[in-house]
Amino acid sequence: MPTENELLSNVNALLEQVAQDDLPPPAERRRLREAAGLSQAQVAKALDTRREAVGNWEAGRTEPRPPQRAAYAKLLEKLAERFPAPDGEEPGEPAVPETFAAEPAPAAPPPAASAPAAAKPPGRPAANSTRPTSTSRRPAAKKAVKKTTAPAAAPVDPRFENGPLAVVDCEDGQVSAYCVGGLVLDVPGKSLPALVDWTITEAHLGQARLHRNGRDADPILVLTPAALERYGLPAALSDEERRAGRLKDSHKVVKQLQRAELQLTQRGLGPWARVFREPEGSRRRCVQLCIPSWNALDAREWDKKDDPQLPGMHPADLARYLGTYAQRVMTPRGTTSTTGLELMSALRPPTRAEKNEATGEFKRAFNADALTAVYEHVECEVPDEHPLLKGKFERHHLRTPAEMLMEEPYDWCRPLTDDECMLPYLVAVDVNMAFAAATNGLTVGLGAPTHLTGNPAFDPKVPGSWLVDLSHVDLSRVQIDGRTLDADLLPSPFTPKGDRPTGPAWYATPTVAYAVELGFEVAPIEAYVRLESGRYLDPWYKRLREAYIETMADLGVTTDMGGQEFLDAMAVHKQVDPTMALLLNAIKSTAKGGIGKLRQRSRGQVPYYEEWPALKRETWRPDIRAAVLSTVRIGMHRKILKTAAVTGRYPVAIGTDCIVYPSTGPSPLDVLPYTDEGKPVPGTFRLGVSPGMVKHQGTQNVLWAEAQFEEAGAVFNLANLIKTDHSAGEGE
Repeated sequence: MPTENELLSNVNALLEQVAQDDLPPPAERRRLREAAGLSQAQVAKALDTRREAVGNWEAGRTEPRPPQRAAYAKLLEKLAERFPAPDGEEPGEPAVPETFAAEPAPAAPPPAASAPAAAKPPGRPAANSTRPTSTSRRPAAKKAVKKTTAPAAAPVDPRFENGPLAVVDCEDGQVSAYCVGGLVLDVPGKSLPALVDWTITEAHLGQARLHRNGRDADPILVLTPAALERYGLPAALSDEERRAGRLKDSHKVVKQLQRAELQLTQRGLGPWARVFREPEGSRRRCVQLCIPSWNALDAREWDKKDDPQLPGMHPADLARYLGTYAQRVMTPRGTTSTTGLELMSALRPPTRAEKNEATGEFKRAFNADALTAVYEHVECEVPDEHPLLKGKFERHHLRTPAEMLMEEPYDWCRPLTDDECMLPYLVAVDVNMAFAAATNGLTVGLGAPTHLTGNPAFDPKVPGSWLVDLSHVDLSRVQIDGRTLDADLLPSPFTPKGDRPTGPAWYATPTVAYAVELGFEVAPIEAYVRLESGRYLDPWYKRLREAYIETMADLGVTTDMGGQEFLDAMAVHKQVDPTMALLLNAIKSTAKGGIGKLRQRSRGQVPYYEEWPALKRETWRPDIRAAVLSTVRIGMHRKILKTAAVTGRYPVAIGTDCIVYPSTGPSPLDVLPYTDEGKPVPGTFRLGVSPGMVKHQGTQNVLWAEAQFEEAGAVFNLANLIKTDHSAGEGE
């Protein structure tokens, strides 16, 4: 005979099972919690789960599972009794909407999501299996899905109600399109031309413009290997095709597209291909194809290069990954670097339509806050292979700082002092999104360069490049908070290697302005300045910052954390959600790569000293890149001086955005200064998740460092190897 406890356990299991379908809709869950004055963290603590999980339940992204589901249902039931919905308001729609068929049926069909859920590999989260799905023949169901997966405050553009992209997969002969939010569409097309036409006419995929003067993003179809086989495409490109970056024009699928009167761009059918029909009026009819198995999603940017995740990722998870990237950043345009550059133009479009009051016709006009033209390039700002330098120097001549603007990130390291060798640890901290943070509020040139000669006066408000001698700047004469610093233990702020300048050199405006800030006079010899200027990158920074902060919150790291709580959350954040961890790296790569693209160099596809395609872009602006990198270096140096003045600690190495300090303990809390009230000292490095703040990159002991110095010599930089997590700092 069963015992009483066993019977009670069976009853509890039944009650838990009954609780599977009695949850209110997501919006009502949030209303009840807020009405009770409870935070998501309080609910999460009571249910022994993460705060982010509660947020996902309230947004409809996921559903609670046993044993939390029964307890959560009980909580909501009691809150509903105490805080009923206001008169005249309905609590909302069911958490899992009904699936409507084209004609009335006695019973609802089984959820389509169960099939992909069964195909998931072992260990994969089953969150998507609870989400409703739809087919192209069920518009009512599609509409209901969007209500449960999209935040209530976000308006849904009916043209793009199924999201920005879809992952197309084939299983048992059925082609399915996995969209954002768990939506799955049946794809009727039996050929690639039919798939493209279905996407243009029926799929409701795409993304609305990010600026009213911009352009809507074309829908993206991500083709899995099974889909490639279904549509007659190879699983991988041949060596010849890979070098060409496209399928041969004689391939049968390319000929299918031609017979269907579909067009390809000059890039042809490659890893990132655009297939289009002629526009209908102002409406574009274009579809972008992304083929991961052809290396469309480079592992160095979109994946973990040492442990690739994308090849085995389920189509639903891949749709979540790329779809969330599109929603938070923008629809991918190829590499993350290219997308980062395109994001600048999408947020600051160069042109707009302007009505001629006399004729009533619209004409193209330029926006004053954007990059609108390709201006004459400046000799000191361009890389060595630029056509401007043809015949100027010997082929292998290394230009000096007086001939070339050398604004680059720090790569500096020094030997440890005897006192530092007595300390047990070296602690490395890394600046979050350093390149993006440097663009916040940065004034850059928008117009043509103006050449100033005859010892022009320096103006810190005018962006440009200045030829000036800063060799007289002596850090031993600088006082911070009344304290004189040891210049021998500090890098120079004016060179990437940290060496003191020896004569005139070209610098961006932020570098020269810092010399003035330190109290030294400057006397430029000549300059190239942009009198037309503005904060061009502000919306770009804001967009990437919000994407980064939101993704970190999904991984359990929030802006209200500080000190040890932040360090503990960062130690495990990549294990919380592997898909969101990939998204985080993609966002960071977008920020770094976008800045790098401002001075994209020749890839060797043209003869030396001949123009390459990037030079024809309005966004090929090496001076803006130099201003950003100058701001990164100067901002770090300013905080290094303040930290040294407060604590007497000096860095021993700096690598790009990583700073290494000798320490008595293994934690950044043993290095970074705090006030008596426990708050970070203003002007120093501060632990936190926001761009510009720092996180822990790694810790090593001093004996390890000495061994590295003996083995590698002067070429060694400690900052490049101190990584507890070797993926830390990637893409920063």
